[in-house]
Amino acid sequence: MENERARRWRLVLGNEAESLGSLPPVDAGRDRVLEALYEAPKKGNLGPSSPNIARWLGDIRTYFPSTVVQVMQRDAMERLGLHQMLLEPETLRAVQPDVHLVATLLSLGKALPAQTRETARQVVGAVVEEVTRRLQEPMRQAVSGALSKRSRNRRPRLTEMDWHRTIRANLKHYQPEQATLILEHRHGFGRQGTAVKHIILAIDQSASMATSVVYSGIYASVLASIRSLKTNVVAFDTAVTDLSGHLSDPIELLFATRLGGGTDIEQALAYCESLVESPSDTVLVLISDLLEGGNEDRLRRRAARLVQSGVTLVTLLALSDEGTPIFDPDMAADFAALGSPTLACTPDAFPDLLARALRK
Repeated sequence: MENERARRWRLVLGNEAESLGSLPPVDAGRDRVLEALYEAPKKGNLGPSSPNIARWLGDIRTYFPSTVVQVMQRDAMERLGLHQMLLEPETLRAVQPDVHLVATLLSLGKALPAQTRETARQVVGAVVEEVTRRLQEPMRQAVSGALSKRSRNRRPRLTEMDWHRTIRANLKHYQPEQATLILEHRHGFGRQGTAVKHIILAIDQSASMATSVVYSGIYASVLASIRSLKTNVVAFDTAVTDLSGHLSDPIELLFATRLGGGTDIEQALAYCESLVESPSDTVLVLISDLLEGGNEDRLRRRAARLVQSGVTLVTLLALSDEGTPIFDPDMAADFAALGSPTLACTPDAFPDLLARALRK
């Protein structure tokens, strides 16, 4: 127990605690990569031009689980300004892909040299594929359930069965001896053949919304694949870009965004308003920290007009895995007072949130 305690303190304190004894080989490797990162300002072990960066990126994957690796990669970029390291294809191939890395690559944009762009697309593609695989089915189920409950089907196919309602209606026919429920009455969800709801995602491209942009772009493509929805996606800073033409290719959609710059939310909402055909059937999801760079009074009036017209306006201060976002609390309170649910949301919780919005 004492030896284990000394080992842990030795790893926490680094070389300052050499008096606690030497470390076994694996722990010595962990200590080396931790020192290279967290003592780098005074040691100079890592730098943008260091030939050891690719090896260090490989080492941290050897010594730590993927969740810790992602934290250390982000710390390396934030503490040491190592965004430059992503400009080299060899280094980029050594980095463990995650949503934050995708956000960093998107923020680098045109700064990526030609020889790195294909590698960057492969990295982004791997993350998009993994996130889509995790989030696609929950979104499809949530949206389909929300829309199909608008009507009932008395002769449902197996895929259309409303199992909760069917079981409830037939509990009196339960046969305990056979442990069987006899279905005298079947209940199903209504069939939807054409688009019955319009979803508009308005995505703030300011630097603070980087990971939200990534998740929003992926979800936009998932929503566009649901036939009973009409989906538009609009990205904005001080200009508005309609990215709906890229919905079939989430990688292309993400590379069409431009992270950084100012924010004109009112202008973006004005464009979104021009897309609305049936207000009562439209859900507009504004994904923004509400740090308006334009006219705040006009923004409040525009949001009020949308809500009063019948549009369901949902304001997401962040769509990310992080905790409390940075946002304008006064503007958030004003939006909430207008009747727009205003909150931060994790990607896993977004399908349920959107389903509730579709059901009003």
